Amino acid sequence: MRVAALTSGGVDSSVAVHNLVEQGYKPVIFYIKIGMEDEEGNVQCTTEDDLYIASFLAKKYGLEMEVVNLQNEYWENVISYTIEAVRRGLTPNPDMMCNKMIKFGCFEEKWGKEFDKISTGHYATTTEIDGKVFLSTAKDKVKDQTYFLGQINYMQLSKLMFPIGHLLKSEVREIATAAQLPSAARKDSQGICFLGKIHYNDFIKRYLGVKKGKIVDFETGKILGEHNGFWFHTIGQRKGLGLSGGPWFVVKKDIEENVIYASCGYDPQTQYGKVVNLTGFQYISENIWGDFDRQEITFKIRHTPDFTKGILTKIGDIYRIESDEKIQGIASGQFGVVYDTDMKLCLGSGEII
Repeated sequence: MRVAALTSGGVDSSVAVHNLVEQGYKPVIFYIKIGMEDEEGNVQCTTEDDLYIASFLAKKYGLEMEVVNLQNEYWENVISYTIEAVRRGLTPNPDMMCNKMIKFGCFEEKWGKEFDKISTGHYATTTEIDGKVFLSTAKDKVKDQTYFLGQINYMQLSKLMFPIGHLLKSEVREIATAAQLPSAARKDSQGICFLGKIHYNDFIKRYLGVKKGKIVDFETGKILGEHNGFWFHTIGQRKGLGLSGGPWFVVKKDIEENVIYASCGYDPQTQYGKVVNLTGFQYISENIWGDFDRQEITFKIRHTPDFTKGILTKIGDIYRIESDEKIQGIASGQFGVVYDTDMKLCLGSGEII
């Protein structure tokens, strides 16, 4: 069986390659060049350290390695999507789009077809039920990354291998140390990949500019201050407003008038809600429930170890989640990912409206 191993230079993808070799596979290592270029033409997501580690793995285990360039595809499918979503006042999720459109989309179309399986260092697993493959959660509930995989389709899932999904992060570190992999003590990457060393607000400013607007107290209507454009702020945001007497939370945005509404307090009720409406909902593998009016589920609206219980209903083309408890920061443009009641199977997702 031919396996393509997507390797980033981090400890997770490094141990994924190690485990594949231990299991008798001879994967071909692929390092994907994505992201933005700086003024000198250097790719922000590509570093010498990443390439060194990928090359080290290839040499250590006697594997083929190929560096592939998907910068143009990344711009068209991820960066442009992010800019347009922010322009519309939405909260995008570029990581989900990268998995769906780049790692398991463009890569599969251009290089993956000659391989039987594609391996990644994601913390996730698969479960087979009646001959059908389902995406399922990882052993490490804190590191579980199924939320970020919630937009992939069945054809993509059926080719995926997750060689570290059955391990805790601490166990992954131990394996890397024992195997003397250079990524063993490397810190986990944070934030959006294509930004590299670019600050998020600088990135947004580059494409959307600055436009002064009012920050208004949601409860009283009092003008509290000003901002540089609604696109710099997200629902549920606490830091970066520059207001005294807080804490203040962004609870609403008026896109037409360029107004940010904020609520004050450590736990203002205005930042909570119990209804999440999803558009474009799609099942990853299949609908395990058949026709239903009200279905008990668990769900997430962001990458977090915690699941929330709720009821899923269908209203025309809209899938509605009625949460058992109030949840913070429901933001249009993000994704609601639906799981079974056992918090094991990741079943599908839709965009929050």
